[in-house]
Amino acid sequence: MSRKRFIFSFLLAILLAIVLFIIFFPTSYVSRYVTWNFADVKDHYRFPYETITNKPPVFLFTEADNAPALSLPNKYVSKNCKEVEIFLQQHKTTAFLIIRNDTNLFEKYFEGYHKDSILPSFSVVKSVVSALTGIAINECFIESVKQPITDFFPELANHDNRFSNITIENLLNMRSGIKYNEGYFNPFADMAKFYYGTNLKKYTLDAQISEKPGQRYDYISVNTQLLALIIEKATEMPLNVFFEDKIWKPLGMENKATWNYDSEEHHTIKAFCCLNGCARDFARFGRLYLNYGIWRGEPVVPGEWVRRSTSIMNDSRDSQNYPYTYNWRVLDDQEAFFAKGILGQYVYVDRKKNLIFIRFGKGYAGIDWVDFFRELSEQL
Repeated sequence: MSRKRFIFSFLLAILLAIVLFIIFFPTSYVSRYVTWNFADVKDHYRFPYETITNKPPVFLFTEADNAPALSLPNKYVSKNCKEVEIFLQQHKTTAFLIIRNDTNLFEKYFEGYHKDSILPSFSVVKSVVSALTGIAINECFIESVKQPITDFFPELANHDNRFSNITIENLLNMRSGIKYNEGYFNPFADMAKFYYGTNLKKYTLDAQISEKPGQRYDYISVNTQLLALIIEKATEMPLNVFFEDKIWKPLGMENKATWNYDSEEHHTIKAFCCLNGCARDFARFGRLYLNYGIWRGEPVVPGEWVRRSTSIMNDSRDSQNYPYTYNWRVLDDQEAFFAKGILGQYVYVDRKKNLIFIRFGKGYAGIDWVDFFRELSEQL
């Protein structure tokens, strides 16, 4: 058999195996991964979800009478694109907002989306779970960030007593030492199981240790999922209900939101990825952190928690070298911070200039969006 024929036969056999796997195991997470492939902006319709209800009065941003004209920064100008709006449209953007001093300066939607469209936030939600953690500590459901996670799930220590050394803070800072494969392109990785699987709580509590906690930064979604399970255990409330009561309703959100869960049988909220809402409401969440957790004169998230979350705490840095603290990325000058999702979802807050940027999209399109925000902010 020739080499080319052997390779062709081998690839054909793999393809046949995949097809047979999908036919005979259609509900497995691997089959879902192969069928649905990489995460996309329509995934929130594929999974079951809880509805997060809002409550009047709605908090409204003021519409600018004379919004400043924005010029596309020179480094992004090309012969085919010289305008901000065209640039956004050409680079997979679905929603883009700029808010300053509670005034809506710029708001554009693309790809058929509009102001009331429900958009997936992906890992932006990790910053929401961080806020819920601060609230739970403030309300004495959780003692402190130093509390061991085995206080809530002692069964973890039963199969490895090293879990007793992991604290709430280790989870928040992505320094837990838990073994987990975050690979997005591997159907057999832990991430595929968490995202497409149907028994999320079991997967989370079956976790294993790879190293001593606190030693190094390792961005893994199991940390946020475990944190969410702890919040539920401590508050004796479903995560979506706690979120609705403590953040969504108090902020006077404009629309309802949805939060996906794993399956009808197990009903575990996918806390590491899957809160979905309209762009304006994510801007309201950014405003909450811009104002140190105060909303309409009342504390929603403790101010000290916000300060700690948006400060550099240690040497944790993400893949783009941004400092990482309590599920937020912080710029080195500590004057701006942001939450980020896998397809280029951003809630970016510039405290120095009192600016909020919201960018949601179908992908990064090769753009460093934080740099783009900073370039635009120079004009404002």
